[in-house]
Amino acid sequence: MKVLIVLNHPAHYFIFKYTVINLHKFNIQTQYLIREKDILENLLQSEGVEYIKICTKRERKVTAFSVISKGAIEFVKQEFNLLRFVVKWKPDLMIGTDIAITHVGRLLLIPSFVFNEDDYEINKLYCKSSYPFATKIISPDICSVGPFLFKKISYNGIQKMAYTHPKYFNPDFSKISEYIEGYDRYFIIRLVSLTSGHDIEGKHSGLNEDLIDKIIKKLEPLGKIIINSEGVVNSKYEKYILKIDVNKMHHLLAYADIFIGDSQTMCTEAGLLGTPFIRFNDFVGKIAVLNEIEQKYKLGYGVKTSNPQQLIECIDEILTIPGFKTVWKERKVKIFNEKIDVTQWYTDYIINFLSRRQV
Repeated sequence: MKVLIVLNHPAHYFIFKYTVINLHKFNIQTQYLIREKDILENLLQSEGVEYIKICTKRERKVTAFSVISKGAIEFVKQEFNLLRFVVKWKPDLMIGTDIAITHVGRLLLIPSFVFNEDDYEINKLYCKSSYPFATKIISPDICSVGPFLFKKISYNGIQKMAYTHPKYFNPDFSKISEYIEGYDRYFIIRLVSLTSGHDIEGKHSGLNEDLIDKIIKKLEPLGKIIINSEGVVNSKYEKYILKIDVNKMHHLLAYADIFIGDSQTMCTEAGLLGTPFIRFNDFVGKIAVLNEIEQKYKLGYGVKTSNPQQLIECIDEILTIPGFKTVWKERKVKIFNEKIDVTQWYTDYIINFLSRRQV
């Protein structure tokens, strides 16, 4: 049996990493296909993973017209390249986060599983383009899939638990010690462009320089400041920029004292790794997974851009909690105890599905 995994974001590789390892134990062949996105290709190379690239990277601007017009050309190329590969390789199942697998799968009558934990209401472009054609939608039980509930396969977990679960990932300080030498504490600020599908209209903003300056002024006396950015930053922040191997980032996150960013993905990862996070963007209150992480499990704070002073207040609140890293580790244990082993669940579902097709 053959399973094709199509990725379009660095974090998505980790979602399937351990499931793929498990599938190999059942003599199931796998193949990664990617678009050249951000640091995804570098990540796969650093992991020593074989992959095939079906689309090259394009520069995106935060306008609906630029995303749609340039994206349409890329999308046609991607679908054609995927179709050509699938016809040749003949997978029994396609899984991933990419819209194209649903279209090619429907055309060639090959099952496709879309993995997504963005709610339908905030990611309609992606959902309306993929869900009608997907065989199954694999999504956490708390996530909305709009009118496609009949296709949803729910589970009591969060996608990012597939690679942050203690069964699969154990932070190793020796992998990051060189980056924070001479400091007992460090704080990470993450800046993203917010140009993904759920922000096609460019209406959601994040951290600005004025607020970054205030954060640095407050935290720099307490430890090392690390800035991680998707794009170019003001030269005054160059001394804070950290160049780190992609596959060491989760180790860095796990040992940080506080993570502050406008990235949904890395805020979730930080919380699941036991690091307090403050998420600063206008998606606050709109994403079920993060609402649960922040409100039920108290692993982080969501702050809207209309209230920057609240971010500073959240920093103060965290710092006043005695032994707050220990407190967060206990909260992390709680969420993993109450959720399932996501990787094992993914593995079992895929194996059972393929087994039924063989009968």
